[in-house]
Amino acid sequence: MLKEDFLHFIWKNKLFKTNNLISTLGEEIQILKTGNHNLNAGPDFSNALLIVANQKWAGNVEIHINASDWYVHHHEQDIAYNTIILHVVWESDMAVFDSKNNQITTLELKNYVDIVLINSYKKLFSKSKKWLNCENDITTISEFTLNNWLEKLYIERLEQKSIFILELLKQSNNNWEAVLFKLFAKSFGLKINSDAFFNLANSFDFSVLRKTSNNIEQIESLFFGQANLLEKEESDAYYLNLQNEYQFLKNKFQLTPIHTSEIKFFRLRPNNFPTIRLSQLANLYVKEKSLFSKIMYINTPHGFYNLFTVGVSEYWKNHYSFGVSSKKSNKKLTKSFIDLLLINTIIPLQFIYKRQIGNLDIDALFKMINSLSSEKNSIIDKYNNLGIKSDSALKTQALLQLNTNYCKKNNCLQCVVGSKLLNHKIC
Repeated sequence: MLKEDFLHFIWKNKLFKTNNLISTLGEEIQILKTGNHNLNAGPDFSNALLIVANQKWAGNVEIHINASDWYVHHHEQDIAYNTIILHVVWESDMAVFDSKNNQITTLELKNYVDIVLINSYKKLFSKSKKWLNCENDITTISEFTLNNWLEKLYIERLEQKSIFILELLKQSNNNWEAVLFKLFAKSFGLKINSDAFFNLANSFDFSVLRKTSNNIEQIESLFFGQANLLEKEESDAYYLNLQNEYQFLKNKFQLTPIHTSEIKFFRLRPNNFPTIRLSQLANLYVKEKSLFSKIMYINTPHGFYNLFTVGVSEYWKNHYSFGVSSKKSNKKLTKSFIDLLLINTIIPLQFIYKRQIGNLDIDALFKMINSLSSEKNSIIDKYNNLGIKSDSALKTQALLQLNTNYCKKNNCLQCVVGSKLLNHKIC
């Protein structure tokens, strides 16, 4: 069964015989301009230009599988559809009229589309058990075309992340430092505790962090207290110090901790325990007072590796949990963790900020993300198994965008790969 978006694809790309087009009323049709594809409410294509029966027409085009869908969608009652100069359908099962009772010129497209294209479409969207619709053919796409598409997908991914970051900026009264802290907190929480750490960062005003960041014990008491990790009775001296300090901060700043159950330790390696990540985050803010301004003007991974040379406070060098001693280690941020910060927080933030101030250098941004190693996860592994190899973080981020926004949603007709495959079949 054909879908309407496929007819949009055919019309937009003129994948049909354009010579000797005849309307259902026997009128000759010449297409000068197919129009602009409208993805919002209203006619499907705007500003089309046609010649119908030797008369030039400018207006909109509406597309349906069956002509009768015109009435299913109640277009005959909508004056916005009085601007339709052509009704493109697969099956003309009836005449259609606008709200002024004027008959709409109709083109039955099935008479002009090559059967090879139809078969290719049906094959691409067949119900056979495949991970990707195009998995048998994706490697036939040229490397140049695929790399171009992946670069566009990466920018698309940055644009999507911009929506979330700009909303945070609005909530923070344009305080970039506050936004950076919230994004860092989310990243330090990793997958398991990202939401909890983000809630923690939202549980107090950024000014409180500013006022406590000169003292590691104060800032750790703030983080651990807000994370609800200081509610138990412990005999550990450091725990008791943090507990007392937090009570003072809690009363002074009218703080409310997040829910007890939000912070997770289960199935985490000790180095990823929330206690360790919170201490690292605390030490970062004790060490660096103007993080945002520094981050905006560093443009090499090496510069960031130097900036993020931080570990944990003295107590956590030989602890993973309160009251339980362990072998001493500095527990510094690893290169792989800093790469995650670059991929998920720093580069997206640089993209938005520099674009806003008119100083965005896409080539420099690509150079940075291309210099970072590929991420490893099951989605990327599956693409690698299909022959789409990832050699940088740009490709892995782009492939994740491809999978989420196109492959999973069967948006093959909006994907360069799907479009090229269908076009290739009829060339």
